[in-house]
Amino acid sequence: MQHPSIYDREFELDVDWTTEAIVNRRERFYSASQRAFVPYKEPLIFKHGQDQYLWDEKGNKYLDCLSQNLTCSVGYNNPHVTQAVRDQVAKLQHCTTMFFHPIPAHLAEELAATMPAGEDWVVHFMNSGAEAIDMALLLARSYTGNNDIISLANSYHGATFGAQSVTGISGFRHNVMLMPGIQFTPVPDQYRGIHGEGVQSYLDDLDRTIHYGTSGKVAGMFIEPVQGYGGIVPIPEGYISGAFERVRAAGGVCIVDEVQAGIGRTGDHIWSFARHNVVPDIVVIAKGIGNGIPLAAVIARREVAETMATKFYFHTYGANPVACAAGRAVLKTLETYQLIDNAKKVGSALLEVLQNLKDKYDIIGDVRGRGLMMAVELVKNHETKEPATEEMARLFELTRQNGLVASKSGAYRNVLRICPPLCIQMEDVAFFENAINKSFEAL
Repeated sequence: MQHPSIYDREFELDVDWTTEAIVNRRERFYSASQRAFVPYKEPLIFKHGQDQYLWDEKGNKYLDCLSQNLTCSVGYNNPHVTQAVRDQVAKLQHCTTMFFHPIPAHLAEELAATMPAGEDWVVHFMNSGAEAIDMALLLARSYTGNNDIISLANSYHGATFGAQSVTGISGFRHNVMLMPGIQFTPVPDQYRGIHGEGVQSYLDDLDRTIHYGTSGKVAGMFIEPVQGYGGIVPIPEGYISGAFERVRAAGGVCIVDEVQAGIGRTGDHIWSFARHNVVPDIVVIAKGIGNGIPLAAVIARREVAETMATKFYFHTYGANPVACAAGRAVLKTLETYQLIDNAKKVGSALLEVLQNLKDKYDIIGDVRGRGLMMAVELVKNHETKEPATEEMARLFELTRQNGLVASKSGAYRNVLRICPPLCIQMEDVAFFENAINKSFEAL
């Protein structure tokens, strides 16, 4: 029987869609830290989206090549995600984890099933990747009883106090005393790495980092199989398995950050670590799992996770049933529409477009990527690899003028990052090619 509600009046919330009002209200009421992240010279205001497309408040259409920082994995206004969210929010918009609800438990089971067989996997839900990184830090130190954490140079793991402490890019680290006990080791970047191509020299660096920078005992190591904000830097095969061996020999756990590269984006498997034939101890996921709905999780081996059983660790909106319903719909959409295969197919075509550009324009130092995670790096000189930061800033504005939404990233902000939603189609490749060619011609 429906209980009568006191809410018997209808009303609408006013929204002012005029450009000037949107900009002024943000400038007036956002804090400085929230205002700071503005990529374009002129604000880009989005009004609605559909699949791989976006429209601004003036009706201009864009091919999205960023997925809202790799968050909208299965596209805007995805009917299955929208329906799952609508159905759940109409029944119960929140259920704190002190009470039970089936939706989060179903998602936990489904996520555990995507992990390597032979291990007992458990899931802890939260709201963002940075929160999940913080928990992984605590979990590693709690389980091992060790303190030292190793992270890769050029890595990005988030902006919270703990997450930025393991982030290896100065632009994301605030000028305050960050978390102690963090050691950085050189990234095996096959284009810009200090040893150039290869793996063994970087593993030797890791040996030295453990020997000279720690007590010899470590709590764990964080690795992105493809560095995201660092400029789409794929970790070469052989490094992650070698790093895992060294970290475990030093008493640590192996933590994989799948926040950007996961959810099928690399076109190989739902998780990007799978191609490296390794089994992590802890996996951090976020962004694409919720398709824009705040959702993140730490997936860990039960033995590791049980370390925290005696202490209370709580997120108010962790395991929110609406967010978890969205997560379930994302997983089902990936499977039903074979979007991981689509990422591989369309990603290969887009990468070919970028490689053809490299043959044409000397300013392009490197083109790289896996699946729908690609990058073009601009340099002033091929020998010195001096970053062409100013040129990238101009190119970035030109791509917007030509109907693309992308991202300039990398430690020197000289990398064009191209990461469309997984639903992008082969029919979009021609538009992308025309737009990116026009942008380079104008540059």
